[in-house]
Amino acid sequence: MTELVTTSDSGHVRTITLNRPDKMNALSRELAWGVIEAVDAAAKDDNVWVVALTGSGKAFCAGLDLTGSADYSPKSPMDAQLDDVGWVGNFVLALRKRCDKPVVAGVNGVAVGAGLGLAMAADVRIVADSARLMAGYTRIGGSPDAGLTITLPQAMGYEKAMRFMMENRTVTGAEAVEWGMAGEAVADDALAGRLQEYCQTLCNWSPITMRLLKRGIVKSYESTDMEQQLRYEVQNIRMAFASEDAKEARKAFLEKRSPVFKGR
Repeated sequence: MTELVTTSDSGHVRTITLNRPDKMNALSRELAWGVIEAVDAAAKDDNVWVVALTGSGKAFCAGLDLTGSADYSPKSPMDAQLDDVGWVGNFVLALRKRCDKPVVAGVNGVAVGAGLGLAMAADVRIVADSARLMAGYTRIGGSPDAGLTITLPQAMGYEKAMRFMMENRTVTGAEAVEWGMAGEAVADDALAGRLQEYCQTLCNWSPITMRLLKRGIVKSYESTDMEQQLRYEVQNIRMAFASEDAKEARKAFLEKRSPVFKGR
């Protein structure tokens, strides 16, 4: 079986790659926890100063895999009864809170839903010109999770975040930069090289400086308790997914038709 998450080191840069290209790196429970474990391992490795995160094939991460029969519960496999944050919450906790090293996402293609949450949990994003970023929750009768109620308003401000999600917008390449979702956009065939180049430049600085810098900025945003907010997100999406409208939205999505909502 192919490894769902691969890692490689170049100097002090560790690259973590979602490796489910046949499914556009859509998230199974195993893939999601594999990413979290890889980030946690990088955070503990003193030889790693900077973390690069990207996807294999034509996608960064197409969000939750709704097509298969596998269990995609956000609960942790070890603490199913005790875990009220799950992998959707652990994306932002791992990348922002537990990993105090710079995390740079190379968004090489589509990033949707929890896949967008994963990208936005990184500290810096470099996107390919053809990359497509979309929240997508309204389309499937859900509400934002994976930290997006934290990271999107931080990146673009309250109204833009509301518009982006309420209107189910899709932004590509340069538009993502205009919306504040990324720092730069590059040609598709230049992304991998630029991601490595940028990460290597961060290694020119003291890793202590970089880690303390990140700790300070993350701390400044924690006037609202992050874990409380993540639990609130999960509570909301559970209620959303339990509705008849959500079931209709997912059915219509798979049947490639417009959903008919009833408000219940």
